[in-house]
Amino acid sequence: MDPSPASEPGQGPLAGLRVLDCATLFAGPIIATQLGDFGADVIKVEHPNGDPLRNMGYKKDGHGLWWKVAARNKRCIALDLKQPDDAAIFKRLVAEADVVVENFRTGTMESWGLGWDVLSAINPRLVMVRVTGFGQTGPYRRRAGFGTLAEAMSGFAHITGEPDGPPTLPPFGLADGVAAYFGCFATMFALYERDAKGSGKGQYIDLAIYEPIFALLGPQSTVYDQLGIIQNRTGNRSVNNAPRNAYRTRDGRWVALSAAAPSIVRRVLELTGGAGTADDPRFQTNRSRIEHVEVIDEIVGGWIARHDLAEVIDAFERVEAAIAPIYDVEQILADPQYQARETVIRVEDEDLGPVRMPNVFPRLSRTPGRIRFAGARIDQHRQEILDELAARIGKRPA
Repeated sequence: MDPSPASEPGQGPLAGLRVLDCATLFAGPIIATQLGDFGADVIKVEHPNGDPLRNMGYKKDGHGLWWKVAARNKRCIALDLKQPDDAAIFKRLVAEADVVVENFRTGTMESWGLGWDVLSAINPRLVMVRVTGFGQTGPYRRRAGFGTLAEAMSGFAHITGEPDGPPTLPPFGLADGVAAYFGCFATMFALYERDAKGSGKGQYIDLAIYEPIFALLGPQSTVYDQLGIIQNRTGNRSVNNAPRNAYRTRDGRWVALSAAAPSIVRRVLELTGGAGTADDPRFQTNRSRIEHVEVIDEIVGGWIARHDLAEVIDAFERVEAAIAPIYDVEQILADPQYQARETVIRVEDEDLGPVRMPNVFPRLSRTPGRIRFAGARIDQHRQEILDELAARIGKRPA
């Protein structure tokens, strides 16, 4: 995919929407990335020292690779919002914006004279997404909050890991990513109400990072409320169905298997245990299968351990049972399904040349998103952005 100039008019379903991304690490910026992928004009407002993501993770030739992905489709301007002159520029940008995304600790923007009351007075149509660890209200509202804390306090870490092992945190920004997608659709809800429903009014969105991942964990609170049951760690097994686990093949590869539907359970058991295995009285209900999970895993895991990966995949496909190899990233890039759908796409970057990164998801049939350019340099688009502001002001009626 060839890059387009940063100043090229936006395309896609969100063309014409202007977003100010003032957020860092990670939920807020991912909201803006999603909006930019689908055509919004995203202006990245970062401190003159640079967004911390520029220096996080791996680099090549001094350029942060994570930044190239997370800041794609974003024009960059450096502003210190604590300084009056830069705050004045920010206010001028807000006057022309549809969305502001920020993730400063609760009360910080108010201390700079840039709180919701000020910004909404400048632009009554503004939608402001306020991302914090614990939200704008409650006793923890002023605490520093990161995705790791959300993964801990949501209950996710408690149920993740082996039964006899410690709680396990994910090795990537799970809570931030989940919160970002919640934040993205909440932004679209607010814009729909403003524009399609015709109120013409903006509003702010109070997004606490711990809440979306808590919601994603399902009915744990209801189960505890009604039955007093606390879900604990079960490794790769499920508390809801069996078989469900990661199994090792004869040639040392790993596969993941889930058999939630009764018809799939029957196919898996008949394949791995032989004819009649699925008729065993112990395997007739979800609850009974979970109670006898050790027996089921011995049958299924034992069969898989006696076959190479290719044989396992072929056999499961023949009986239309669900299984998949557990990939590392090298295997992902070599997989024909990923290649056929261009799940990973190549973007030309002025710093690094061709760079592969995740494509735009989900896929819209008529107005798909696209990657116009990878993450830019600090303050790279300052003059372009300021010139546009001056031009807009000059066109306003007296």
